[in-house]
Amino acid sequence: MPLTALRPDTRAASSREFAARLDAQLWSAIENDLDQRGYALIPGLLDDAECDALASLYERDAPFRSRVVMAHHGFGSGEYRYFAYPLPETVAELRTLLYARLVALANRWADWLGTGVDFPPTHDAFIARCHEAGQTRPTPLLLRYGCHDYNCLHQDLYGEHVFPVQATILLSAPGADFRGGEFVLTEQRARQQSRVEVVPLGKGDAVLFAVRHRPLQGARGAARAMLRHGVSRIREGQRYTLGVVLHDAS
Repeated sequence: MPLTALRPDTRAASSREFAARLDAQLWSAIENDLDQRGYALIPGLLDDAECDALASLYERDAPFRSRVVMAHHGFGSGEYRYFAYPLPETVAELRTLLYARLVALANRWADWLGTGVDFPPTHDAFIARCHEAGQTRPTPLLLRYGCHDYNCLHQDLYGEHVFPVQATILLSAPGADFRGGEFVLTEQRARQQSRVEVVPLGKGDAVLFAVRHRPLQGARGAARAMLRHGVSRIREGQRYTLGVVLHDAS
């Protein structure tokens, strides 16, 4: 059954299930990992059936607003499709639920860095702010990589209003569906060489990570560590990923 065609009672049950999975996480540890490393893992956020249902949407046109072939833009090799509004129910729920659990950290980071940004308590209110500023295009996306595809290091900014944390969820099984294709983060601090993290993900695992930068204590007070993310070369098979960006695009 298409995700957009779920009955209202099924959607409510799904929302409760996702909320329960997220509430089962130790959020103090997740926030600490984001503070200290710029990323944190949520194992098993989606089950196999949910991963397969999302990946199967890729061949349909109706859920999407655009398709990007990365090689045409120097982004890497592979392709991705941005979802259109209304988002599939699973994607919309994840956006709302993740925002609610990350907004306190987002405001703490903004206060520490002195940006003057105050993120509202609900995702609906934040998206309304994006839309008022002309950022009206949804940014959640499905990515598909085949053999030898990869994604160059980048940041998903899209406009003036940026929520500082986003999520990537692996929809394929490493070792069974594909080999290679590791999720990679780099961190750059002022006057230092870049630090690299290879983040191990299983099917259904999510990684939360800083979109642009994370705060840190510098020699003269608050400083920023700049982060970029990408995917290493696929050596065999096919890899699907869901990207959950919490701000919209201009």
